[in-house]
Amino acid sequence: MTHDLGSLAGIVAFLVAMMVLAQACADEGLFDALGGRVARRAAGSSRRLLSYAVALAAVVTAVLSLDATVVLLTPVLIAAAPRRAYAFASVRLANSASTLLPVSNLTNLLVFASTGLTFLGFTWAMLPVWVVAVLAEFLVLRLWFAKELRIPSPVPEGVHPVPLFPVAVVIVVLLALASGTTPWVPATAGAILVGVHALVRRETTWRSLLDAANLPLAAVILAWAFAVAWLESTPWGDRVSDALPSGTGLGALLVFALVAMVVANLINNLPATLLLLPAAAAAGPAAILALLVGVNVGANLTLIGSVANVLWRSSGGRTVSSVREFHLLGLATTPVLVVGCTVVLWAWTSLIW
Repeated sequence: MTHDLGSLAGIVAFLVAMMVLAQACADEGLFDALGGRVARRAAGSSRRLLSYAVALAAVVTAVLSLDATVVLLTPVLIAAAPRRAYAFASVRLANSASTLLPVSNLTNLLVFASTGLTFLGFTWAMLPVWVVAVLAEFLVLRLWFAKELRIPSPVPEGVHPVPLFPVAVVIVVLLALASGTTPWVPATAGAILVGVHALVRRETTWRSLLDAANLPLAAVILAWAFAVAWLESTPWGDRVSDALPSGTGLGALLVFALVAMVVANLINNLPATLLLLPAAAAAGPAAILALLVGVNVGANLTLIGSVANVLWRSSGGRTVSSVREFHLLGLATTPVLVVGCTVVLWAWTSLIW
């Protein structure tokens, strides 16, 4: 198997720690402060607010992972202005902007060791893809919600100060991750530091932090991932590997990305990553990164695509949007974005490798 139970447990432990860290940051007022500043700087312009919302969602996703964006940033954006455009900015960027760092998405962590790249090497390879994905999502939202964005957005009278301690801890955690430390170690340390700080200041409760950890979901993800990891070692896994290309030309990368997108939206992107990883790993790091484009950017195709989509619905997405609109937008735009990002990946990696 590409992953044993120990490595899968470490990856899921990182997810739990980052969710607790993100919740502690939210309880300290970090997301409210950022959201308030974004809304105030927009000065009533809905289009400007959309650009700020997209940028904020992209950064939060890259730094704190996509689950932090859909669970914690979505309510802030909807509170700033209850519009469909801002709610969709949260979920669309949670998936599409999760390609940048190895820690931005569990799918990235699942494949990171197989790429043979360093933390900075991975980030450098995916940077143009990330930029193109973020800009493309902004254009998609700007055009799709053009009528809604003509209405002025509310301007908050006051904003909360940015809490410096959580910001400092997050920066240190990122530096530790970039140094090559086992991801769950600095993430856990950061969660403990900010969590205890928030508890001492009575900004949060043990119950809130425990709920953020979402241990039942972590157990389901671990069991699901291990089952698929086992499946890949059976003849069925060999059939999948044999059916995929072995090269890293543009055509091969497009096949990897589009197949990954389809499989992710049939069985979810985490098991899809585990199922397709052996074939991608055999082809090389560029194929693995194309796989990530398919399972991350491609997760916007349907609600099944990622756990983040479901979490987004329960975090406020359903109050301003419908399942029908989610799928119409996904079907109309996601395949095009996957192809475009894959072309950028092929061109960039051909240049730097």
